[in-house]
Amino acid sequence: MVRPPFDNSYSRLPDRFFARVAPTPVPAPRLIRVNAPLAAELGLDPVWLASEEGVQVLAGNRVPETAEPIATAYAGHQFGGFVPQLGDGRAILLGELIDRHGVRRDVQLKGAGPTPYSRRGDGRAALGPVLREYLLSEAMAALGIPTTRALAAVATGERVRRETVLPGAVLARVASSHIRVGTFQFFASRGDVEGLRTLADHVIARHYPDAAGAERPYRALLEAVVRAQAELIARWLLVGFIHGVMNTDNMAIAGETIDYGPCAFMDEYDPGAVFSSIDSYGRYAYANQPSIAQWNLVRLAECLLPLLSGTAAAAADEANEALDAFAPAFERAYHAGLGRKLGLLTERAGDPELAQGLLEAMASEAADFTLTFRRLSEADDDAAVRSLFADPAAFDAWAQRWRRRLQEEQGDPEARRAAMLAANPAIIPRNHRVEAVIRAAVDRDDFAPFEELLAVLATPFEPQPGFERYREPPATHERVHATFCGT
Repeated sequence: MVRPPFDNSYSRLPDRFFARVAPTPVPAPRLIRVNAPLAAELGLDPVWLASEEGVQVLAGNRVPETAEPIATAYAGHQFGGFVPQLGDGRAILLGELIDRHGVRRDVQLKGAGPTPYSRRGDGRAALGPVLREYLLSEAMAALGIPTTRALAAVATGERVRRETVLPGAVLARVASSHIRVGTFQFFASRGDVEGLRTLADHVIARHYPDAAGAERPYRALLEAVVRAQAELIARWLLVGFIHGVMNTDNMAIAGETIDYGPCAFMDEYDPGAVFSSIDSYGRYAYANQPSIAQWNLVRLAECLLPLLSGTAAAAADEANEALDAFAPAFERAYHAGLGRKLGLLTERAGDPELAQGLLEAMASEAADFTLTFRRLSEADDDAAVRSLFADPAAFDAWAQRWRRRLQEEQGDPEARRAAMLAANPAIIPRNHRVEAVIRAAVDRDDFAPFEELLAVLATPFEPQPGFERYREPPATHERVHATFCGT
């Protein structure tokens, strides 16, 4: 048997951090896809992964000798309400690999069967959510946004019961780690300061080694996580991404996008857009994501208080100073990104207001978010962009201001256009396309649409002649109004 060279640092932590549990075998595993480039990056042989033996491992039917399968413990605020005991209820961490760049990466099987944290769930995943996470996470990676990755997807030959009976699947997922804000909350809610310190030291060593040499390493850890999250959320907004379930147990300490449940990309620009079927009050709407991220970071800071300065007052001051850096870090990253999308290679007073003016016009006139920016990058005249606005005069008024601002740029116009094309994707995983792929696979066992969509999403900034249909927003009858988490 091939032995993936797992080196499992998290399973060497105290036993209360996790439960040791093996995946539950499935009756008839069948490979859907192996992510060959990612496998090679991890030092794994993609040919072996696609072999009968490899598929048995990816399905959870065989455990490599070097793996130490565990389900990790965590807590979390879910839609604002605290749940002290959550944990991996349907995901099992096989172990950790050191990739070709020397970076430690988790390999986790999602849908691998029940664990002690399943809360009466079956521990399985349906095929549709597995394909959604595969597509969305790989699309985010191609867009340059920090994210978990999809290593492989396997059909299990089982049926799982949700609202209806559905085909089952397992996703092999890769992450810098699966440590969450909720992991810290698990120990903090129990008054386990030793556990908090052990976890914080592990995170510093694994993700933020510069903090170890700081005068106050735990404050430096908080500051690093605040920066990482501020930049991540800015990147989400710049591509119109809505996570859908920004609970504290879905915020990764490493600053990666994690847990693609009822997530979606906007078509027309709407700051209040919500797609999650369980977000009844719009808590996690598109424009709320920065404030929710900050709220989640406050919960992290509360956990770290026992590790900060000696007195409670001094610790609170330290935490607040670190948290105060979120808003300016987010604004810097977001406005710099908007400037790149508009071809502004230098920063000037009034640029944020210029960008906001376009967004307001897009919102009032139902203009498509992705197409508006892409056509601004491509078009020699305004006709293609104007046609996206219900009232083109709204764009015309803004475009006059934009062109005056472009005249102040000293760079080569072709370089500016190239920079805009590199900042504005032509193709995103539009919801109606994702749903069509899922329906083909679930209803007809047809994975050709999945493969084609995955291929075009791999180069989202390229023109891709012949695949122009993937750029287009949905027709009225194709619109997707709600997405589901799959649990």
